[in-house]
Amino acid sequence: MGVHAAADCEYAWPWYGQLLGAYFKSHPKQQNAKLNVIDRTNIATKQIPVLWERYDEWYNYKNIEPDIHVLVKLDEKSYNGGENGDNHPIAWYQDFDGGRAFYTGLGHTKESYKEQLFLQHLLGGIIYAIGKK
Repeated sequence: MGVHAAADCEYAWPWYGQLLGAYFKSHPKQQNAKLNVIDRTNIATKQIPVLWERYDEWYNYKNIEPDIHVLVKLDEKSYNGGENGDNHPIAWYQDFDGGRAFYTGLGHTKESYKEQLFLQHLLGGIIYAIGKK
């Protein structure tokens, strides 16, 4: 289970990068952006609206693993500073090395942890990662 800055560490450990699914590249200033929920069947996204607008620090990624299952993408047309183009994942999961990995790039701001939808997103990611039904 990785949240936000979990992508900004262990650059010299390839296994970690594969487990997480990508590494942090950069970020613009904190701002509002639109998120497109492209898979609402996962427990971490089924409660989130298809179009979700929120304020956060939006990471750009490098070394994005091709096998991650993307749940949410950032709409780079909705904010300034995106560097991943039309394929800008911000939350995903994957089966990896005999286990389950979940990552969300959301959660930089302290206000995020008072936001009901974000907390449901986190709880869903935890439940997915531990394998509970």
